[in-house]
Amino acid sequence: MAISVVMPALEMAQETGKLVSWKKKEGDSVKKGELLLEVETDKAVVEIEAAGDGILGGVTAQPGAVVPVGQTIAWLLKPGEQPPAQTAAVQTGRTGAAAVQQPVAAAAAVATAPDPLKAAAANNLRVSPKARRLAKEHNVDITRIKGTGPAGEIVAEDVLASKGAAAAAPAHTAAALSPSFAAPSSAPAEIGALSSIGKIMAERTTQSWTTAPHFFVSREVDCTDLVAARKRLGAHIERERGVKLTFTDLLTAMIAQTLRKHPRMNASWTGDSIKANADVNVGLAMAVTDAVVVGVIPKTDGMTLGDIASRRRDLTERARTNKLQPADITGATFTISNLGMYHVDSFTAIIVPPQAGILAVGAMKDRLVPVMGGIATKPMMTITLSCDHRVLDGARGAAFLHDVVEALQNPSF
Repeated sequence: MAISVVMPALEMAQETGKLVSWKKKEGDSVKKGELLLEVETDKAVVEIEAAGDGILGGVTAQPGAVVPVGQTIAWLLKPGEQPPAQTAAVQTGRTGAAAVQQPVAAAAAVATAPDPLKAAAANNLRVSPKARRLAKEHNVDITRIKGTGPAGEIVAEDVLASKGAAAAAPAHTAAALSPSFAAPSSAPAEIGALSSIGKIMAERTTQSWTTAPHFFVSREVDCTDLVAARKRLGAHIERERGVKLTFTDLLTAMIAQTLRKHPRMNASWTGDSIKANADVNVGLAMAVTDAVVVGVIPKTDGMTLGDIASRRRDLTERARTNKLQPADITGATFTISNLGMYHVDSFTAIIVPPQAGILAVGAMKDRLVPVMGGIATKPMMTITLSCDHRVLDGARGAAFLHDVVEALQNPSF
């Protein structure tokens, strides 16, 4: 019996998905569990495995097509079997836009429908899933927007700009946060088109920075005891688990315990209210080719150091090879971004919505510090907490950061 290949639902409230690529060609033999296709959602590009054995056939969607969740886009067939009759076919138009070919009666209905999103599909407009959702939420006529993405694709920034948002805000923000990285006047205007995951990161950071009221609190940490803890525990964990214990692992464990004592920091903003999260799921920001993804360590507060180190290594390796699965990147309730390995002293990070906070971790360096009326050299580190002011006030943010510092300076494992 033929097995249908459908556009999967990878996120809550997901309505459509964008087909990035097929890993197999029509007519290829496919085994259950083999990588079959790549799908882009609002969060990342995810590889989808085959649900069974068969020969790939009846492909109705090509790369670039935006397809409703649950719609069949191909079949896995037995030798000699024909794909069942289709009621709809998703194709890529000349401009690369996803157009839905419907029966004559349905096509006529689309032509007369007042829905701008349907009109956009009929006119072969390229619209990213994020832009499509924003246009629907803000009642924006997407057919009147000129896309600035690759091949004229309408992206989230175009929809926000059409509502009067300052298009220069993201660039201005980047310049304000990192003035020393401004490009010289002789630099080319465009380096190249972003990958799908790069575009997702650009859209989500723009959304977060322009909608979430950020505030920041910083502290310096004496890491003397943290260094001693890593030295004391590292050899045992490496021998038992085959993984090297890092300062990120120690930091992750202690932040998870501190989040349990500060449920408001572990909460989420839902759009008009605050949602308390039952689990503590710490996310780790990880650099990939031209973007950043957040790998999730679920129920972090109930894990041992060895478990955390193993999970962190696994996430890092699969992120580098683009093999992260949906469960690896969803559900984080708080994020850590560590740039210490790049010798960054301190920085501020943009919150990952709908989370209430993110911790930016700088490099650990020996510094001269006052001790008991004298001067001593100690390993010091600067950490900066970014908070969403809709969920937290300054006092709550400062109290959480204080407890994080206390935990780091007095580690107990």
